[in-house]
Amino acid sequence: MTPSRSTAGPAAAPPAATPAAGPATVPALVARQAAERPEALAVTDGTTTLTYRELVANARRLAAELTARGVAPGSAVGVLCARGSRIAVAHLAVWWAGGHVLPLDPAYPAARLTAMLDDAAVRLTLGDKALLAELDLTEDRSLVLADIGPAATGDDDHGPGPVDPDPAATAIVYFTSGSTGRPKGVLVPHHAVTELVTAADGVALRPGDRMLVRTSAGFDLSTLELWGPLANGAALAVPTAERPSAEELARDVERFGVTHAVLATALFHQLAARGSRIFGVLRHVVVGGEALAAEHAGAVLRTYPWLELVNGYGPTEATTFATLHRVRPADCAGPVPIGRPFGGTGAAVLDQDRRPVPDGTRGELWLTGRLALGYLGRPELTAERFVELPGLGRAYGTGDLVSRRPDGTLDFHGRLDDQVKVRGYRIEPGEVEHALCGLPEVAEAAVVVRRAGREDAALTAFVVAAEGVRPAPESLRRQLAERLPAHLVPTAWTVLDTLPLTGSGKVDRRALAAEEEPAEAAGAVAETAGPAAGPAAGPAAGPAALGPIEQVVAAAWSRALEVEVTTPEAEFFALGGHSLLAMWVVDDLREDLGVELPLGDFLNRPTVAGQAALIERALLAAASAESAEPDLASAGAHPQEPTR
Repeated sequence: MTPSRSTAGPAAAPPAATPAAGPATVPALVARQAAERPEALAVTDGTTTLTYRELVANARRLAAELTARGVAPGSAVGVLCARGSRIAVAHLAVWWAGGHVLPLDPAYPAARLTAMLDDAAVRLTLGDKALLAELDLTEDRSLVLADIGPAATGDDDHGPGPVDPDPAATAIVYFTSGSTGRPKGVLVPHHAVTELVTAADGVALRPGDRMLVRTSAGFDLSTLELWGPLANGAALAVPTAERPSAEELARDVERFGVTHAVLATALFHQLAARGSRIFGVLRHVVVGGEALAAEHAGAVLRTYPWLELVNGYGPTEATTFATLHRVRPADCAGPVPIGRPFGGTGAAVLDQDRRPVPDGTRGELWLTGRLALGYLGRPELTAERFVELPGLGRAYGTGDLVSRRPDGTLDFHGRLDDQVKVRGYRIEPGEVEHALCGLPEVAEAAVVVRRAGREDAALTAFVVAAEGVRPAPESLRRQLAERLPAHLVPTAWTVLDTLPLTGSGKVDRRALAAEEEPAEAAGAVAETAGPAAGPAAGPAAGPAALGPIEQVVAAAWSRALEVEVTTPEAEFFALGGHSLLAMWVVDDLREDLGVELPLGDFLNRPTVAGQAALIERALLAAASAESAEPDLASAGAHPQEPTR
């Protein structure tokens, strides 16, 4: 592909782009599959199963309704719904109506979602009724997606035909963390999505394959996860639970016969460390988001030598993945490479003067080809990051430090700026710091990542209190959770008199990251969990003693969090917990007590007492069901007597 020469960024003036050969957009590819293989499976989520004919017919019906509601080329449409068939239908419908999609993560705070809708000038949001109600949208700005079932005979003839959108137009807007405190909307064009999912040297999918769909549609890994299969005649397999535990995920992979999965690196590491049986079913796994640990990659390949394990790298600005590397056992002797460019992407390693460096020398990675149009409404930032370079054309500076091997394979060596990754999420500390400084108790703030690159990496906040107050870490955490997504909320806190500075007067982040575990992290634990003592064996003075089931819950938490949990009021997230750790606690509780605790219930009742109550209820229900089963022998001898 020849890259565009324009550097314009706003959606109103996107740079021109040369479309790929053949069908120019994903909607056209899906329509072709429906025409050639109408009864082939497209989506299954345990409740709803759609063929390609039904998928396209439902999407066309919805597209007609969107057009009637005023959606036209250039319109931004929000999509807020749980994973399942609705996601694919909604995206296709928006595209066939001429609009572009703003995918919204249901886990984000309402304030964050509202700000994204405002930034993207969204006039209409599609979604589940309960989720839309939380945004308090007016009736003319929302549209509830009804249950999507098989299309009726003849529905293929209703609604607009498969009009292919302009390949150069925006297809999706993904919001990423912003260094100034304002998230950035990345404008991904249709042709870039097409090139990603049809690349001959990319992730090969074909009819009969099934892709696991577990990533939030608001995370750019979902681009390949959703449209790789549907553009190539494969099927989407959506977990039955919105927030599946590791055990539920493994069961669904087995149940649906899943062949392919795109996993965030942090999740892959956790599955590998636990020896999940998921890898025994899968044939192809793409891992991306952070540096892949050679230890975990090697362990999986030794146990499942037939598995195709691919290490992917790429910023949202380069449409999910820019490079891929098929991991071999020999790669696991050291840092795993990020591979070579694919699917129309080009890569150059340049010095600070933007001149090529020799092989083996470290420099900044610049990408060309399959690039975003720019940043929503931010032409200055677009012009700064997407520039014209001699011999390269329009290029994007990643800020990542890499080196190139003689065969063209790239090795990753870290960042050139303060941007960090935690559990696969791109985080600009400045955004969290900006939010913290907006709280009345905080005068100054700095945010760093402790144990960067490790599975237990944690976002840590250092704050200087406003005059006359001493902020409680738990209070700050709760206030941030109302404003920011969970991955941007620090899990450890320290209150300082002043922030350390470098000789040039900047905050010394290295000094902060090297500090011992913050004392206020322990203080936050003490506020919610009481003193660090062993599980109570009897009545205790001060904090309430743990009951029998609470002791089992506290023990499972203690193993996962690596802190001693001693009171019923202890709160999982205040102790540094997150959704990945919650998956393993749920599995441990299932093994310890024989109870299936849905991950969603765990996250909604994140205290020891709350989860113990859920488990007790489940145990009582199981015992009641067991006692209600008829005794066949007794029933035969005494038919008039009730079953005991």
